Amino acid sequence: MKQTALLIIDIINDFQFKHGSILAEKTTKIVPNIKEIKEVMHKEGLPVIYINDHYNLWQADYDKIMDKCKNKWSDPIMKALYPCGDDFFLIKPKHSAFYGTALHTLLSQLHVKKLILTGLAGNICVLFTANDAYMREFELVIPSDAIASADDDDHKYALRMMENVLKADVSPTEKFLSQQ
Repeated sequence: MKQTALLIIDIINDFQFKHGSILAEKTTKIVPNIKEIKEVMHKEGLPVIYINDHYNLWQADYDKIMDKCKNKWSDPIMKALYPCGDDFFLIKPKHSAFYGTALHTLLSQLHVKKLILTGLAGNICVLFTANDAYMREFELVIPSDAIASADDDDHKYALRMMENVLKADVSPTEKFLSQQ
């Protein structure tokens, strides 16, 4: 797992949009998998990078963003995956974690070659991030049970695209971690 970083995309979320309650429910199911991957990364001394929408705060302050997003759906998710002291936290203006952010520079400084992508939404922000990472020649791991999308068909399509086009390993968390 050397030269690997974990990206946790948009996990701090208010779920205040059409189908938000559906996405929150699906997110609750993936939280243990993201948490397990995060724990392995910490044990290995590898970087964990949260990259999140800014919710019009435009400050890379996860406590402020969490306060703004706090509600009955988001609170248990955010508590379970609260960033640790050594974790990185970046905000993004659009869908891709690379667009308009310092992510590529950070990954270069950390000598990262492989990315593990987790978070929301699999068919939008994770897919756009995976595409941009692939174009930057990162090796990709996107555990199928560590991303969530509101629509099941869109989710399956996104996973198929990430596996077939972007050459990502989309094995479930348990299988991915057992191979490390």
